[in-house]
This record gives sequence, structure tokens and C-alpha cells, in this order.
Amino acid sequence: MDKTLLAIVLFLIAYILIISEKFHRTIIAMLGAILVVLLGIMSQEAAVHHVDFNTLGLLVGMMIIVSITAQTGLFNYLAIWSAKRVGADPGKLLILLCLITAIASALLDNVTTVLLVVPVTINITKELGVDPIPFLISEILASNIGGTATLIGDPPNIMLGSAVKELTFMSFIQNLAAISVFILLVTLGILYLLYRNKLTATEKRKARVMTLDEHIQLKNIKLLKKCLLALTLTLSGFFLHQLLHVESATIALAGAFFLLLITIKEHHDLDAAFGRVEWNTIFFFIGLFVLVGGLIETGVISSLAALAMNLTGGNITATSLLILWVSALASAFIDNIPFVATMIPLIKDMGRLGLQNLEPLWWSLALGACLGGNGTIIGASANIIVVGLAAHEGHQISFFRFMSVAFPLMLLSIVIATVYVYLRYLV
Repeated sequence: MDKTLLAIVLFLIAYILIISEKFHRTIIAMLGAILVVLLGIMSQEAAVHHVDFNTLGLLVGMMIIVSITAQTGLFNYLAIWSAKRVGADPGKLLILLCLITAIASALLDNVTTVLLVVPVTINITKELGVDPIPFLISEILASNIGGTATLIGDPPNIMLGSAVKELTFMSFIQNLAAISVFILLVTLGILYLLYRNKLTATEKRKARVMTLDEHIQLKNIKLLKKCLLALTLTLSGFFLHQLLHVESATIALAGAFFLLLITIKEHHDLDAAFGRVEWNTIFFFIGLFVLVGGLIETGVISSLAALAMNLTGGNITATSLLILWVSALASAFIDNIPFVATMIPLIKDMGRLGLQNLEPLWWSLALGACLGGNGTIIGASANIIVVGLAAHEGHQISFFRFMSVAFPLMLLSIVIATVYVYLRYLV
């Protein structure tokens, strides 16, 4: 069988098995990745090249920091504090947590944010006796929308900022922040209406939460201070990583091992710290990167993208809107990181072939890739992290339960983005 056809068939079979949820998604992804190498679609060296170790390093580092910080009771404190600010009303709490998630995703990055927010969410929903899954699905959507607003908020934006000198930190804010806020407000309004009947807690539980003293949740102040120091240094590093010319994975891992260094004697051993890393999620990412790498190596993604560009005949309006929609739909079903990596050189080639104004194309790609990640569970890194953390706590978010809510909202966000791109750049 031709390598290209083989890569497509393997990817489709793996994808079908993942969404069927009859087998664990990590096992399927890794077996698919192994078959990509064994069947000669690409070499082991090429497969390793397609694994995004920056993403994996960022995840491992932040998981270690968050797992140690959780031992201090900080997340229980934040959960109770948040609930008391809104009178322990689950509906208002959902809105508050989503706003916090979106803002933090814009200022930090959405992967780090969900690692911090999910433990808070699970703790407070347990206290209120409500299903955490509507909260977690809403926070996934909020994290990707919030991450769209800035250069550091979402991996596709980081890649664009690195590849295109004109796309500065401030240009992302000037071009994407306002539309991201509008899409967030529309999305939260719909989510509230959709879940309002499920967002109810008994008066007894609400009264109990309101009487809780959040301060007594802080069990180890000395350890907490060290965790906050490490977390502050790590987050500061994220803000400055472009000036420092250091990747986010290096910063996250430096923060994690600095925290281990200053807490190891009073806290626990290395085995305990590494034991709390979500290795299922890490290996799922590895498998997914290699499966998609097979499509890249055989030219499948490049061919599809080039075909889409040829359909527009070089018309800037048609090309911009096609990039927006193709990016959104592709990013929903294929991780947006390798897709954006493929699209960047293609758009640059279009500039060399005669398109004068590439700005609408870059912003269309950013909006499509970031917002499109909301379409399915595997559309973006933050989605997979939340699902993994939820499963660890005994809350299963099925592929179709997520998609039934998220995919229509993703399409609505792209419709809004279409109007925005057309009116701002193409009229």
C-alpha cells in the first residue's frame, strides 16, 4: 500500500477508535504511532522530530508544580473563596470561573491555566454537590477563547509570533483581544442558558459553603510560600521568555525542579512528585503528534492546504475566509500545532507569489486555529489536559458529550470571526 494512503488509513482508524471510546485513547494513539514507524511511513528519527517536546515539557513542569501546590490546600481555599463571592450560586460561579480562566489564559497560556483552575473547580463542585462536567466543558471553551487574545495565550499564536516579525505582542492584542472578548461573552451567555437547569444546589449545601472558613484550608503556610515563589518565578518567565530567548518548557521545568529542590526534605520524595504527573495524557500527546506527523511527512496536510489555496485564485477576501474556516475545521479534528506549522510557510509562499497584504491571512489563521480547537476533545492541548485531570478524579467527559456542546459553539465563534475579519480587513 502507498505510504500516503497508509498514513491516512492509520490516522482514520485511530481517530475512529478514539472517538468510539471502547478502548483507552492513550493506548490507541501510541499503537497508531508505533505502527507509523513499523510500517515504514517514516523513520523513528522523523517520528521523534514531530513530537513537540516544548509542549510536553511545559505540561510535565506545570503538573509537578500544581501537584505540590495542591498539598498546601491552596486550591480548596480558592474554591471556597470563589463560591462565597457569588453567594454559592452554581450558575454565577460557572461564569466567574470561566472569566478567571479566560483572563488567565490570555495573560499566561491556556495549558497552565487549566492545570491551575481544574482542581479548584472539582473541589468546589464537590462541596456544592453539583456535576463538575458543565463547569469543565465551559472552562475548556473559555481557555481557548481567552488564549486567542494574546501572543502567549495559545501555542498557534506563539508559533505565528515567532515566524512573522510583524506580529508583535501588542499587535495580537490590538487585532484579537476585542473580538475574543465579544466571542467569550456570547459563548458564556449560551452556556449559562444551556446549563442553567443543572446549575442548582440545595439551600443546605449553599449555606454550608457560605459558612466555610477558607483560611483553615491552608494546611502548610511554609510550603505554600515556597510554592508561590516558584509559581511567581515561573509565570514571570513565561511573560519574559521571548526576551530571554528561552522556550516555555525550559521555564516550566526549571520552576518545577527549583520547587522540588527547596521542598524535597519537608514535602515528599521524587517518586511522589513524578507519580502525580498525568502520564496518560503525556503519552496520548506523543501518539497524536506522531500520527499527525505521518500525515505531514507523506504530504497529506500540505496537499490539502495547497488545494484549498488554489481554489481561491489568489483573491484576498476568498483566501482569508477560506483560511479561517479550513483552519477552524482542521484544528477541531487535528491538533492545531502541526496544522499551523504547515500553514505558515504556505502563506509566506503566497506573499512571494504576488499577494501584497498578508495581514488578513495571518489573523484568519490565528482565529481559525485557536477557536477551532474548541470543536472536539483533541482539538487543543488544554482540552486533553482537562479531560485527563477530570478522569483522574473519576469524572469522564465523553468525546460526543463534549462535541455536542462545543462544536456548535465553535462554529458560531467562527461565524462571528468571519464577520469581524471581513469588516475589519477586507472591506
